[in-house]
Amino acid sequence: MARKIKIFDTTMRDGEQSPGASMNTDEKLVVTRELLRMNVDVIEAGFPISSPGDFESVRKIAEVISDNAIVCALTRAVDKDIEVAADALKYAKRPRIHTGLGVSPSHMRDKLHITEDQCVEKAAHAVAYAKQFVDDVEFYAEDAGRSDYDFLVRVIQAAVDAGATVVNIPDTTGYSLPSEFGRRIKYLHDNVRGIENVDISVHCHNDLGMATALAIEGVRNGATQIECTINGLGERAGNTAVEEVVMAIRMHEQELDAFSDVNSREFVKASRLITNITGMSVQANKAIVGANAFAHSSGIHQDGVLKKRDTYEIIDPEDVGAGHSKIILTARSGHAALKHRLEELGYNYEGEQLDKVYEAFLNLADKKKEVYDEDLESLVNEQSRTAKGIYTLKSLQVSCGYPLTPTATLTMADAYGNVKTVAAYGTGPIDAAFKAVDMIVDVENDLQEFSVQSVSRGIDALGEVTVRLAAADGEVFIGRGSDNDIIVSSAKAYVNALNRLLSVHAERNK
Repeated sequence: MARKIKIFDTTMRDGEQSPGASMNTDEKLVVTRELLRMNVDVIEAGFPISSPGDFESVRKIAEVISDNAIVCALTRAVDKDIEVAADALKYAKRPRIHTGLGVSPSHMRDKLHITEDQCVEKAAHAVAYAKQFVDDVEFYAEDAGRSDYDFLVRVIQAAVDAGATVVNIPDTTGYSLPSEFGRRIKYLHDNVRGIENVDISVHCHNDLGMATALAIEGVRNGATQIECTINGLGERAGNTAVEEVVMAIRMHEQELDAFSDVNSREFVKASRLITNITGMSVQANKAIVGANAFAHSSGIHQDGVLKKRDTYEIIDPEDVGAGHSKIILTARSGHAALKHRLEELGYNYEGEQLDKVYEAFLNLADKKKEVYDEDLESLVNEQSRTAKGIYTLKSLQVSCGYPLTPTATLTMADAYGNVKTVAAYGTGPIDAAFKAVDMIVDVENDLQEFSVQSVSRGIDALGEVTVRLAAADGEVFIGRGSDNDIIVSSAKAYVNALNRLLSVHAERNK
C-alpha cells in the first residue's frame, strides 16, 4: 500500500527568513488561506518567541486554521521558547511544537558550546517538556546532514524515547549529495528503535541546487514528511519547493510507493501570491510555476506538442493551475467577461468590489489593445496594495527634458482622508517624484534597489517597479507598483514600501 507523504509548509517561518521577504500578520493570514486551499498537512506559522508580531501571527493563524491542518510553532530547545509557543498555540485545534537543536560537530562546538552527551540530554528534555503542553511534538536535529551517523542515531533515539511524534532530519546547509542523504535516512530507519511509529521528516536547503532531489531521496528511503515552501522561498538559496516535490511524487508514485493529497491546481496562484507579497519573483524557467514552464519556442517542440501534448510535457498545465483561457479581454468586454476571467485566476469579486476592479480594468483597456492574464494579476494586486495603504497616491505630474529641471507635483491622501499636494525638484523625473513623496511621508530610509520589468507583452505593456529600502534600524522592506506610466509605477512602489515600513513600526509600538 502506497505511503502518504505529508506536506509540511514552512513558507511563513523558514521562507520568511529570506532577506526582504518578511510578512505582516494580515499577509500571513492571506497565505494561510491559500495553504488551506492547497490542502497541505502542516502549516508552520512562525517562531513565537522571536518577536511580539510573530507571536500574534501564530496565535491568529491557529484560530483561522481550525482543524483543517496541523498548526506548528518553532522553538529552540529552551524551556521559555516552548512555553511561549504553547501559549501562542493555545487556541489551535491541532497544535504541534517543533523544537530542537544543532547536532553536527560544528554546531555543538562553535555555536552551542556543548558536548555530545549534553546535546542528547537537551534533546530529550526539550521533547519531554513540550509534551507537557501538546501531544504532537516534532524534534529537529539541526545540521543533521553533517552529523556523525551513530551520534545522530543517539539523538533521534532520545527524542523518540521522550515522546516525539515526528523527527526532522534537516540538511540545513544544503551540503549533502542525494544518495548520501538517502543512506542517512535509511540508517536511522534501520537503527532507531520505535522509529516506525513516528514520522521521519526531511528539511532540505538548496545551496547546491539539489533540495528537491534530496527530499525525494529521503522519501525513497523511508521519510514520510517533506518540509518545503512555496517557490522554494527561504534563506540563502532557499528551501525545497512544494510545487516541485509534490509533482515529482505524482510523476513517480509507483516507483516511490508514495502519494500526496496536496491540491496542485493552486500552485501557480500560490506562487504569484507569494511573489506579490514578498516582491521576490521566480525566474522564468522555474520548474512548475515559472513563466516558461510550459512554453515552447522550438518548431520541433511546437509540432510535437500540437500533435500530442505529452511528447514534450510530462505535466498538464491545468494540473498546476497554469491553464489559459481563450477569452480575449478588451475595452469592449463587459462585467461578465471580466468576472469570469478573474474567477478562473482564483479571484472572486462581487458588487461594489467588482465595480472598482472593472473601472480600473477599463482605464487599463483604453490604453492597451488586449488585456492579458498578467495585466489582470498586476491590476488586482495594485488594487490590494492601494486599499491597505496608510498613504495613497492621488495624482502625479512630472515635467522634464532638456534643458528643464525635472519637477514632480504630487498629491497624496493619508488614512484619515487628509490630502496634501507638494512639488519637488530632482536629478531626474523619478528622483523628483521620490523627493515629493518624502516631503509628505517623512520617515528615514535608504533606497537600496530599484528594478523595472514589463508585466505582459507588447509595447503598451504595464511596467511593474520593485523597490527595496532599508529602515533606520536596517530592516528591509519591499514595495511594488504597476502602471502604464513607469514614473507613476515608481512612485506607487515607493509609497507601497513606505506603507509597509510604517505599518510594521506601528504594530511594534502598540
